[in-house]
Amino acid sequence: MANRPYNFSAGPAVLPEEVLRQAADEMLDWHGAGMSVMEMSHRGREFLSICEQAESDLRDLLAVPEHFRILFMQGGGLGQNAIVPMNLSRGAEADFIVTGSWSQKSAEEAARYCQAGIAAATESGAHLSIPDPASWVLRPQASYVHLCSNETIDGVEFQQLPDLAALGSNASLVIDCSSHILSRMIDWSKVGLAFAGAQKNIGPAGLTIVIVREDLLGRAMSICPTVFNYKKVAEAGSMYNTPPTYAIYMAGLVFQWVKRQGGVAEMERRAIERSNLLYQFIDASNFYVNRVAPAARSRMNVPFALRDESLNEAFLAGARAKGLVQLRGHKSVGGMRASLYNAMPVKGVRALVAYMREFTVSHG
Repeated sequence: MANRPYNFSAGPAVLPEEVLRQAADEMLDWHGAGMSVMEMSHRGREFLSICEQAESDLRDLLAVPEHFRILFMQGGGLGQNAIVPMNLSRGAEADFIVTGSWSQKSAEEAARYCQAGIAAATESGAHLSIPDPASWVLRPQASYVHLCSNETIDGVEFQQLPDLAALGSNASLVIDCSSHILSRMIDWSKVGLAFAGAQKNIGPAGLTIVIVREDLLGRAMSICPTVFNYKKVAEAGSMYNTPPTYAIYMAGLVFQWVKRQGGVAEMERRAIERSNLLYQFIDASNFYVNRVAPAARSRMNVPFALRDESLNEAFLAGARAKGLVQLRGHKSVGGMRASLYNAMPVKGVRALVAYMREFTVSHG
């Protein structure tokens, strides 16, 4: 549609128009089944084929090894902040790397179920970098080390995952990759478990993806609800309870779209192009500022501020008039934020930069 705005929402976020059109075309009758995916039994052959294809495509896109299980769950990333410690900690020690709002929430929630320790942290309220892994204080008995590989609110991203073994730790690495999954490959030799809410870079809200190494199954605490026990969910093929069927279907369409575009390598190339366009403009400007250390800047979520914050509302109003929406920063940090997920075309970022340049001229 020619009049669709450029949607910079952090999530639920923009979806490929091609995917939305396909879903619309299949809404009333999926492949001659005579019914919508919304109406299908999750145990029927039609939906099972959708689910199996989605899992296969995701495994292929991220080169997930066979000794990892892919689970389609519910509860979002916040839910996993409780579900992970109930499955992996056995009530003992787990270490956390706090680099932003989401990893802070993860550590606080895990403390309800295990002995959560902060192995490294950036300054609260000013998460602008990533602590050098050599400085992390990792406990030898920790069952896992948790980090958020892309902080959606603070705009901090791990460009490389740490090698815990090289740091002298036998713990499994757990990553919350909700806001940059499918924008770069994951080094599975370093990871024990990865989880992601779908609503940022994969599909609509409601689906949570968990990719877990098989040897980590079967460790759930007795208090863990059965429906959140990774081993039970894996044994049931993500069908222990009724899964978020339509969200899985939509995610599957996105996986197929990513494949048609050239896979994760092409998504990463586009992410670099989009983010470089915006960061280069901000850095060359005296009107806008991004304070995140360049080596830790996110390709997906770009927070920035107007140096004169009294112009914030005028900036947002002018952006909306130009068809540039959802640019207000998170309430906890203020300012602006442009989320540049896979479905955001580069021309959307060019339009944003053109508007920012125009606003500078008219208000500078």
